[in-house]
Amino acid sequence: MVSVKTEVASDTYLVGIGVSPGISIGAITLLGHRSMVEDRPIEAADVEAEIERFNWALSQARKQLQEIKETVSRQPHLREHLYILDTHLLILDDEMLVGETERAIREQISCESALTKVLQHLRQMFENIEDEYLRDRQSDVDAVGGRLMRILTGEHERSITDIEQNTLIVAHDLSPTDTMQLDREKVLGFITDKGGRTAHTAILARSLEIPAVVGLETITSLVYDRLPAIIDGGTGVVILNPSKETFTEYLTRKQTYEYLEKELDSFRDLPAITTDKFKVALRGNLELSSEFPLARKHAVEGVGLYRTEFLYLGRSEPPGEEEQVATYRQILEEMQPHPVTIRTLDIGGDKVVSGLTLPREENPAMGLRGVRFSLREGDLFKVQLRAILRASAYGEVRIMFPMISGIVELRTCKRLLCQVQSGLQEEGIDFDPKVKIGMMIETPSAVLLAPFFAEEVDFFSVGTNDLIQYCLAVDRGNEHVAYLYNPMHPAILRALKTVCAAADQAGIEVCVCGEMAAEPLYTIVLLGLGLRELSMNPASIPRVKRVLRQVSRQDGQALLEELLALRTSKEITTCLEQRMRTLLPDIFENALI
Repeated sequence: MVSVKTEVASDTYLVGIGVSPGISIGAITLLGHRSMVEDRPIEAADVEAEIERFNWALSQARKQLQEIKETVSRQPHLREHLYILDTHLLILDDEMLVGETERAIREQISCESALTKVLQHLRQMFENIEDEYLRDRQSDVDAVGGRLMRILTGEHERSITDIEQNTLIVAHDLSPTDTMQLDREKVLGFITDKGGRTAHTAILARSLEIPAVVGLETITSLVYDRLPAIIDGGTGVVILNPSKETFTEYLTRKQTYEYLEKELDSFRDLPAITTDKFKVALRGNLELSSEFPLARKHAVEGVGLYRTEFLYLGRSEPPGEEEQVATYRQILEEMQPHPVTIRTLDIGGDKVVSGLTLPREENPAMGLRGVRFSLREGDLFKVQLRAILRASAYGEVRIMFPMISGIVELRTCKRLLCQVQSGLQEEGIDFDPKVKIGMMIETPSAVLLAPFFAEEVDFFSVGTNDLIQYCLAVDRGNEHVAYLYNPMHPAILRALKTVCAAADQAGIEVCVCGEMAAEPLYTIVLLGLGLRELSMNPASIPRVKRVLRQVSRQDGQALLEELLALRTSKEITTCLEQRMRTLLPDIFENALI
């Protein structure tokens, strides 16, 4: 891609999505090329030859991916990510990509035109998905599509493997295969137009501990090679052409961050216990085997949320019982002797999964999702329940049902589980008959009915992301109302207090597994609520543990009462920030500026 130098004002600030923490300072290398393919009609007599050319491109793409896979398999720090390449190989056989492209070619347009048409259609489908993790799978389809397009057009673009000096990479998007091949000694960080927190590229960046900011939309049109820049992968801030003063400020921040990171390592093997000896279990939110090393690094005490949706992605048929048993067994054995909470399939009308027939819905966030979908697809649900129960013979597993809004839904799930247990007993198959059953608290109705639900389950898990969205009627992905999405809204604090009180009264466990659990600023609030279990991205554990070990539960209870007396999100947030600056100035004095 030819970079055209245009003037960039000093201290040009941009804000994207910080997906991998850390501060990097350096000069930009602009990568990538967004091909513009014009519609090119073909004669009817050329259709079969064009389909043959498309099949040739598929075979070349498979060959390239296999070669990359062989290279990656020889690098210990990347072996855990081989599943990403397997996903891309599966996409090359997917009917939604391959079959639709061939059908488009039969409408007498070229391979390139047909592939562009199909990729645009798939992109629109993914953009309508509410769930962030599933929406970010679009990047895998785009990566495969881009590879096919380059093969078909014969284009060669400068890639990460060509980098010869320390640099900050800027690209429209980085494929996971490119990210796998980067040289960590030369690439200081990267910035992209596209991407999300749960895209494979973001997961890789965190695993490789490379600062990264994604989702800047137009960054590639603003920059040029050798333009100096700063990226903060924690806040999502990117500064182009920094002034001397800004450079000095961020150099100091970078040095402070790296010092604190080394200091956080000292907390790894220390218990998460307050100054008044209140113990909190810090567990991990996981979904991929590639995240196991990060979980081990930060000494997670088991898994508070194991998402199973990824098992159903990038394939033409749902996973079978044996495959699921093997997957669940792997994580149970990996996390011994700690528990693993497995959330049953949380998927629905807003989520695209090959092989499953899902209705088109006007409002998928409130449609056929979570247990609603599972109860409609009873056979699919029973296969998953059988697999989880069979895996329970290899470690402590807890089963959690998502998107429960009423007692009937919960009781129906429990009845199906009993049927599956009876079937396994009759077949003489081992499982833990005392496996704990829980539910997600994600809806206002679940909060209001918490005292009744608490009599029916062994534990609650509060999914604060959805709970905040539903309680406040705010779509955090909608730029017009996202400012209203605030965990410190007085209604949310009262909802959490209601849930915790109901759990305490019934003597059951309660955990918070949403993003709120990973924010150190909120740790003291959750402590004040009496929570003994928090589940988060493993990388967040050291910071949360650091706060926990310097405060008391009594501090949390006193502050919570003060916050509950306030009327607005702004008042609560301001008060919380001020109190934490006073209580723990070494942590919060600079972090909140």
